[in-house]
This record gives sequence, structure tokens and C-alpha cells, in this order.
Amino acid sequence: MIKKNIILLLFTSVFILVSCFVVPVYSIELDEATRTVAFDTSTKTITLTPEQVKRGKRLFNNSCAQCHNGGITKTNPNIGLELESLSLAIPARDNIVGLIDYMQDPKSYDGQNSIAELHPSIKSAEIFPKMSNLTDEDLLSIAGYILLQPRIAQEKWGGGKIYY
Repeated sequence: MIKKNIILLLFTSVFILVSCFVVPVYSIELDEATRTVAFDTSTKTITLTPEQVKRGKRLFNNSCAQCHNGGITKTNPNIGLELESLSLAIPARDNIVGLIDYMQDPKSYDGQNSIAELHPSIKSAEIFPKMSNLTDEDLLSIAGYILLQPRIAQEKWGGGKIYY
């Protein structure tokens, strides 16, 4: 019995000692080049702050990940949030302005019809209450997070069942 207590005390002491000296890493540090994304369809770019990236991740996970976890689209697996799919939409959604426009008033992939009653948006906030409290800055952060993911998660972002 005493031997078990000594061993337990020894393991506990080692664990506490290691915990004191190991610095936890909570998030990846992204350099400025990685945080720079397309602002609109021209060559204009925007460099997101680390706070915007962190905020975008939190808001995306809270508001969008239920249907878009890992960059997929559960309701239409053929169209994900990877840059290729976003760039082929009409109008193109592979930039901040395009994604914000979509989150405000979503249109079908061909740009012909409003799908606000089917997809959460600012326009349909009475149907999708999570959208009612999102500000323009929140939408920018979410859009930035979506555009950063192909650089961070690479082929996993939008990769579907293969990865998730």
C-alpha cells in the first residue's frame, strides 16, 4: 500500500513539474502573407489582423459550421467552400466582398435566384436568429476565416468525407 502511494506521488510530482515548464500553444501564428486575402474581384487585398482571424473562426464555428464543417456543404456536397468552388460561382465568392454579399443576401450558384429563405443570411435573420446579431465586421471576419482555410488546412478544407 505504501509502495503504491509513493509511486502515485512520484507520477503526480512529475506531471506537475512538466506542466509548469511546458508552454501551451493555443493557436497557430499566421504571418502577414498568410493573413492577406483577396478583397474584391480586382487585385485589391486585405491583411486580416490575428484578432479578426480568431474572431472569424469563433463566429464561423458558431454560425456556419453546422452545415459547413471542414469547408464542405452538407446540403450540396458538390459545392464546398474551397477556393475553386467559390471562384466558379456567379458572381465569384473567392473574395471578402463576394462572401459578405452572399452572407447578406445569398443567391444560387448561378446567381439567378435568391435563396435567402433556405440559407442563413442577414436578409433572413428572422428565420435564422444567429444571423441577426452579426455586424459588418463580424461578416468580414467570417469571410476572412473562410478564405484563409485553404492555406491552413489545404486540401482538407472542402475535402469532405475523405478527411472528416
